[in-house]
Amino acid sequence: MVPDTTIHLSAEPRSRSDRIAALLEEQILTGRFPPGTRLDEASLAEEHQVSRTPIREAFQRLALSGLVDHAPRRGVFVRQTTAVEIMEMFEVMAEFESFCGRLAARRCSEAALDALRRANAGCRRALEAGDVDGYYEENSTFHQLIYEQSGNHFLAQEASRLHRRLKPYRRMQLHLRGRLRQSMEEHEAIVTAIASGDDTTAATLLREHVAVQGEKFHHLLSQFRLEGAG
Repeated sequence: MVPDTTIHLSAEPRSRSDRIAALLEEQILTGRFPPGTRLDEASLAEEHQVSRTPIREAFQRLALSGLVDHAPRRGVFVRQTTAVEIMEMFEVMAEFESFCGRLAARRCSEAALDALRRANAGCRRALEAGDVDGYYEENSTFHQLIYEQSGNHFLAQEASRLHRRLKPYRRMQLHLRGRLRQSMEEHEAIVTAIASGDDTTAATLLREHVAVQGEKFHHLLSQFRLEGAG
């Protein structure tokens, strides 16, 4: 199968709803809005000095990540997601990424390799600037390119869907000390494996790359619990 050679580069600067969704994700994960909390559209619009439209759009993004539930005629509520459920999703994500990496090493186009290197260079710039959110945006582009270059449309769709579901957790673990630099080193090795057509190494590296994220997030949850107890 010939992979799609269309290259999707980094998205344009985030909209207000994107920025609000990212902030709400962090506030949910760090406990400002615990499970079961009703997110009030009017008060959030006032707090962020926007109309209700960006708030509604942010809620839609949170729903895609599985962080909130829409209850008809009742509103939007923070969903209870267990640590076990999150870790199970990371296990599946690691296998999706591994399979995508294996196929991309066999099928990746030269144009896509160039785009992958550019996304990785963007990660490097964000790392040097200490910009965690900027790193995550470039990181998302990096992984999306690998999904696309698997040449398997169904696999790319499923990987992208689970990536969106895990977005807040993958983004938050980058705040852990040393994780940004470690992630960058892993990216460099992944690019080298894909560029050389080493499908076995690419698969192994991507599996370990995502599995580490799950482990780091477990530590992050523990840190939040300790801070909450204090």
